[in-house]
Amino acid sequence: MLLALAAAALAAVVSASYVLYDTDLWQHLAVGRAIWERREVPAVNLWTWHHWGEPQVTPSWGFRVLLWPVWSHGGVPALFAWRWVTTLAAFAFAYATARALGARGLVGVVVVAWCAVVYRIRTDLRPETLAAVCFAFVLWTLTRRRIEGPGRPDRAWGIVPVAWLWANVHVSYYLGFLLLGVHLIDAHLAARSPARDPRRAVETRLAPRPAALWAVTAASAAISFLHPGGWRALAQPFEFALFWRDDPMFRTIVELQPLMWRDALRSGLPLLIVLWPLLALDRARRGAADRAELLLCAAFTTLAIASQRFVGSYALVAAPFVARGLSERLARWGVRGPRPAWARAATAVAAIALLGLPEWTRAELPLGLRIDPRSVPERAADFMAAHGVRGRGFNHLHLGGYQIWRFWPDVERLPMVSIHPEDTPPDLRRDFTAAFGDPVTWAALDRRWRFDYVLLDHRQDPGDRLLDRLAADTTWAYVFRDDVADLLVRRGGPLDSIARAHAYRVVPPGREALNRLLDAATVDPALRAAARAELEARLADSPFNSAAQRTLAVIAMMDRRFADARRHFGEVLRQEPRYPGTRDLLGIIALEEGRPADAVREFEAERRLNPERIGLEYRLGIALARAGDPRRARGHFERELARRPDDAAARAALDSLERGGTP
Repeated sequence: MLLALAAAALAAVVSASYVLYDTDLWQHLAVGRAIWERREVPAVNLWTWHHWGEPQVTPSWGFRVLLWPVWSHGGVPALFAWRWVTTLAAFAFAYATARALGARGLVGVVVVAWCAVVYRIRTDLRPETLAAVCFAFVLWTLTRRRIEGPGRPDRAWGIVPVAWLWANVHVSYYLGFLLLGVHLIDAHLAARSPARDPRRAVETRLAPRPAALWAVTAASAAISFLHPGGWRALAQPFEFALFWRDDPMFRTIVELQPLMWRDALRSGLPLLIVLWPLLALDRARRGAADRAELLLCAAFTTLAIASQRFVGSYALVAAPFVARGLSERLARWGVRGPRPAWARAATAVAAIALLGLPEWTRAELPLGLRIDPRSVPERAADFMAAHGVRGRGFNHLHLGGYQIWRFWPDVERLPMVSIHPEDTPPDLRRDFTAAFGDPVTWAALDRRWRFDYVLLDHRQDPGDRLLDRLAADTTWAYVFRDDVADLLVRRGGPLDSIARAHAYRVVPPGREALNRLLDAATVDPALRAAARAELEARLADSPFNSAAQRTLAVIAMMDRRFADARRHFGEVLRQEPRYPGTRDLLGIIALEEGRPADAVREFEAERRLNPERIGLEYRLGIALARAGDPRRARGHFERELARRPDDAAARAALDSLERGGTP
């Protein structure tokens, strides 16, 4: 048991040890720092220039005021320690709840460890890390209360101070009242049909005390109003449910979107969603239905499927009940582990490792005790600081938090919008979101506010065309770019001297404009030389320059400078090992240089990363044919034609193979 518990704890720590990338962290730290410096919780907006000084609730102030000294005294290691401690605490309560419900043996330990893996994606440095501990504590307290019966002090009163803490650290405080509501329903139903057999299931031997639980609920609600923001802070989750859910700015936030089933497969979440109700219904079929479990399963399964934000809460509430249900079902089937204790421990440890391994090896969430420097516009902010870029700026939502971190309280360098859509007026939320795709809305916004600079992230959805429009607008000068952010300043205004001194002359911002440049460069050696010189001169602006390196590699391929192209692509892969198309282009170079075996390796590597890339099957077939493997080459040509029946090149290559030639 000790070995299994240690493995489960290690699984929780590993799950909470991926490289930090969340851009919200920086605004949390900035607000926490400001509260400590000012010795008060701000009641007005201090974070954006657009509505500076207007009344505003400071959400999650308790989390921020606790996080700042952790960071200021311990740096990155302390931030990871925060993740580990809060995750371990939450799942320690989940395991204690499972034990209270009757889960025994190593199966319960394995299930709780599995749920910690499911919970992994919610371990960013956000207020919900503290809220998760509150959630797990409330569930444990209410479960123990159900089991212990009368004759003891009512444990539920311990929920009251936790309710105050929860309301002040995260807007998910209402989930505590959802837990209380479920147990109130259960208590009232139990009061109508009191238990007669004390040996039956947990819920049938409860002593119903709904009156006391109502008092705890009322006290918890009352103490929650002891918040610097008052009732307005407590109203935010209800405003979202009633008014903000369909707001265009809120719809851009990934965690508020429905569950992404494909991404959830690696953690086993879809299996958990199916397994829990089956186990709960199995208990009901045996005449031992747990009313609270059935209600919780229905409520939190619905929430988790509707919004990814609730996956963490779902994992915490599912863990104890699935642990109990699975251990009971295996016992009824007569499934027993190996008799030697060491063999049982080894089986449990292996199961925990196998359940966690697919999630821990996700390329987009690599393990590492560091902050991804490409997650924040640090070098763009350096440029702004060094060259005096200030005024009214327009920014992508997720870049605003770092601007606040770097430049607060300099209002002329603060963002237009911060990480919290709810802090932006409704009309601006609508127009801000539309401006990225609608040129009329952007023009109206710019006329109204006359922006001095624009700070954008070119790694956005295909519908985001703002950078391409600005590339065609001579009003704007493109002065800085790296893999994280693009900075443009207005010509003819206060920043005109910066525009004249630092503007790109040849290379434009935006995907479409850059593609047009490369198309023109294929037949214009002078344009290629000018673009190459400009990009090479700007590589020193930022070490995060894989996009520029890739453009230089493509230009080198046009000039048939294949050694230079390989060097640039090597730098791309060093910075971004999964950069789309890089291996494909390296394969094309290998074909041009008469190295078909190397080309096969590059194309196959690209195929593993990007199997739907247009033309890849055709090029892989060409490489295999030239490497002397016509049988495999034929299969790839056929697959390319299955995707694109009108592909003349693939058809000609296949015909050439049929005639015994080499395409």
